[in-house]
Amino acid sequence: MPRRTLLLLAAILPVQVAGWIVPSWYPMILGISLAVVDAIGVHYLTRVARLGINVLPCRLAAVARGLGVGNAVTLTAWLAGAPAWLWWAAAATHIGGMALLGLSTVLGPLLRLSGPHRQAFAAEMVAVGAAGVMVVWFAGLDPALVSGRSAATWSIVGGLLTADLMLAMAIAAMLLRGMVNHWRDPITVLVTGMMLAILADTRWATTLPTGVERLVEPSGGALVVTAHLLLTLSPLMSASGIGSVTDRARRADPPRWVAYLPLGALVTGVALLLVVIVRTSGWLRWSGLVVAMAAMLAAVTFRYWISLRTSRARAGRDPETGLANRAGLKEALAAVVRGREPFAVLVIAVAEPRAQHRMSSILRRNVRADDLVARTGPATFGVLLTDAGVAGEATIAAQRILAAADDDEVRCSIGMAVARIGEPAKTVLRNAEIAMSHAVRSPASTFVVHELSMNDRRAVDAALAEALEGARQRDELSVVYQPIVDLATGRVVAAEALLRWRHPLHGAISPSAFIPVAERSGEIVGIGRWVLEQAVQQVAAWRAAGADLTVTVNVSPRQLQEPHLAREVLSVLDRAGVPAQSLVVEVTESAMVEEAVEVAALRRLRSAGVRIAIDDFGTGYSSLQYLTRLPVDILKIDRGFVARLDGTAEGAAIAEAVIRLAQILRLTTVAEGIETEGQAAELLALGSERGQGYLYSRPVEPGQVLALLEQQRDLAA
Repeated sequence: MPRRTLLLLAAILPVQVAGWIVPSWYPMILGISLAVVDAIGVHYLTRVARLGINVLPCRLAAVARGLGVGNAVTLTAWLAGAPAWLWWAAAATHIGGMALLGLSTVLGPLLRLSGPHRQAFAAEMVAVGAAGVMVVWFAGLDPALVSGRSAATWSIVGGLLTADLMLAMAIAAMLLRGMVNHWRDPITVLVTGMMLAILADTRWATTLPTGVERLVEPSGGALVVTAHLLLTLSPLMSASGIGSVTDRARRADPPRWVAYLPLGALVTGVALLLVVIVRTSGWLRWSGLVVAMAAMLAAVTFRYWISLRTSRARAGRDPETGLANRAGLKEALAAVVRGREPFAVLVIAVAEPRAQHRMSSILRRNVRADDLVARTGPATFGVLLTDAGVAGEATIAAQRILAAADDDEVRCSIGMAVARIGEPAKTVLRNAEIAMSHAVRSPASTFVVHELSMNDRRAVDAALAEALEGARQRDELSVVYQPIVDLATGRVVAAEALLRWRHPLHGAISPSAFIPVAERSGEIVGIGRWVLEQAVQQVAAWRAAGADLTVTVNVSPRQLQEPHLAREVLSVLDRAGVPAQSLVVEVTESAMVEEAVEVAALRRLRSAGVRIAIDDFGTGYSSLQYLTRLPVDILKIDRGFVARLDGTAEGAAIAEAVIRLAQILRLTTVAEGIETEGQAAELLALGSERGQGYLYSRPVEPGQVLALLEQQRDLAA
């Protein structure tokens, strides 16, 4: 901060001491001190406005402090023997300055909010203000009326208390928005100065007509000077960079008690009303309380009605974390688009999926109460921010989350997208996910703001994910089955369930294109559950037709992270009346290595009779020691190894090694991608029991599997 300005402000304090030593000098010293302090406040408030920080509120506050300069000058002149009307001018400028200062502070958050958030904030302010009116009426105006003081005195009391009411509403506004967090923050300094100003004005108003003498006494003057010093120090800190975006990044939600501020206002009003009713029965005496009480009740009711309406828009909840789920986030996005509110979306990816619960706690603590937090996948979260100044707020929120995650040793990557005019909600969410994919590339936790240049291949994937969302409901998805045969007899003994997607415009889309997209977006969880249900029901239908077949269903790495996977699989089997032995759950080798903690779910399935297969074995990076601890029944030999079979020892080396390992561990082997009789014969000679591939059948409809069985029976007969 500027050293000269700090020295000048610091010099105010010893000058006050000199005035205390010589009391006759103090009125003049007080007036000059206040004029200097308020003039410095005007200068730095103007500088803060030029920096683009809360421009209109800062300009209004500068005008308010300018009125303070006028108050100090006119009061000093009146004390020096100037005409009596200067006293009224001093009182008027002081009242106007304090009221305008409170209004400018309330105006800041009111301008930054929009839609229902602005309405809710206004309702909270009315509730607090109504309680303040009741206190002013009870503690100031009513005693002034009863005491028979002059109209001039009564008007001064009313003006002072009204100005203090605006300051009290400003303090409540900052508390309700969670802006008071650290004692070194400029806003905390501002709030403290406002509180001292209220105390000084109350001391003055309650002692009229001797209040002026109390004001210019050293004890009263010290309180006023301290209040104005703090009010000046706040913009000085902001203009010097203290309390900048970097510092605000660590701010948390408002304290829990702040949420009860409107309710506290209601209780205060009721208590005062009851006190007056008990003490007097005169209508004139408490009519103002009744009117204010009605206004407060209406405001509080309206505020909680808005909260109820907002909560309905956030009905979709994630059962594990209690946060909104992906569907809830989309509903909230649709609501803000309908309300034409400015908004931004943060998408947060946690590097370590096991840290998801810590991440959900971090997000709860470090976003505003009006922002929506959602768990969009096992290790991804979304935050919806609605605000007129949403770009700045989104940046602050991202930095705050990163700072808190760093403190909690959670590595995360954040993508941020701000809605452009007329941009659909889905596009904003997709842009945030694209930005997040760029942030993930960084070796450290960071956040990336979406730019149009990022919309390359990821935009195509995002469009594919969007089209995939309702594909199941539109009957675009289907399940086909590739037979698995006994290599020795050629008899069909099982079938692998395979997902297919036929888009109405683009035709058949390759699983290699849409499965990774579904995995990243989280859609794979619902789709995988649907495929399981279809496959198990098909096994029941085959059994009813006299075909005792086993079905193999792929479970993605994303599904393995679901906490209730085993329970859901067993429940599907139970509903269909299919024995667990008729189901094989197939997982990739890399998924089992990366998510070893999820093996517990597979152990539960295996203990119930469901068999476990490792797909594409040998293409991952698991160790043999790890393999011995896995709940595995079947090893599937990757098609790449099968394709190398050419009758030579070199071509058969890897396939033979896998088969020998399976024999040692007493596991069944299934070879994939068999296309020639030579490959089938070589696999059989090496000791593989089962196989699948185009040599036997392409993936076919369920009825064709039965037709193939019938054909084999006819040939055997």
